[in-house]
Amino acid sequence: MGAKVEVGDRAVGDGEPCYFVAEIGINHNGSLDLAKKLIAAAGLAGCDAVKFQKRTPELAVPPSQRMVVRETPWGQMTYMDYRRKVEFGRDEYREIDRFAKDSKIAWFASCWDEQSVDFMEQFSPPCYKIASACLTDEGLLRRHKAAGRPLILSTGMSSVAQIDHAVEVLGGSELMLMHCTSTYPAKPEELNLAAIGTLKSRYGLPVGYSGHEVGLSTTVAAAVLGACMIERHITLDRAMWGSDQAASVEPHGFARLVRDIRTAASAMGDGVKRVYDSEKPLIEKLRRVK
Repeated sequence: MGAKVEVGDRAVGDGEPCYFVAEIGINHNGSLDLAKKLIAAAGLAGCDAVKFQKRTPELAVPPSQRMVVRETPWGQMTYMDYRRKVEFGRDEYREIDRFAKDSKIAWFASCWDEQSVDFMEQFSPPCYKIASACLTDEGLLRRHKAAGRPLILSTGMSSVAQIDHAVEVLGGSELMLMHCTSTYPAKPEELNLAAIGTLKSRYGLPVGYSGHEVGLSTTVAAAVLGACMIERHITLDRAMWGSDQAASVEPHGFARLVRDIRTAASAMGDGVKRVYDSEKPLIEKLRRVK
């Protein structure tokens, strides 16, 4: 029996159906209406959960980036002001919580600072995702662990030594890893999908895949190679404004991704070579020597 983690009412891990997460992240561009449309689209595509990102801009934005001026759909503004504009607060997340429950889809978040974990606790999420960028933040890791919820650790831009330390800090049986390459979009030759097996062997934990590539075929391959959780960014339109849109999947593509991975799982079988009843008439028809 392989390693498993309970996420809400679902077991995730070896031998379980793949768990699909639609990463909304900041693709809502600060619009609650757009966020709700993305939740609905994820549900229709067959996803199990949606994920947001939660930051306290005063804590999460590096000082060197705060006053950098950038173009946005709302005109020129500093990066700090932009981060504040796209950040949801209590009222928005209360509505997201209500809408997701009505839509019968789980939701959780990646928290980029300890204050954001404190904020999210009021919604009793089924788990937390720790972003690749936060893997080396030991204080944040310990705050996540103290929450006592299942944790998903993304491993992009991280060395084996760094992952070793993060896994040691987080410990426990309620931990799973996500193989990831943190480029947006990621090149196929840099996805290194074989590392899914490497992580499983090294840590004995459930391992999923968080993809930032363009296209779907490599994500299907990740599931075939043993990824028990699949996460891709979702968008209504890849041409929309935003840094993550180009590496995102539109709703019809997400539905196709879920369908293809489910089909691939059913095609894997049990590994026992056998003659199927459907083949037997062909033995009589086509074999000269029986």
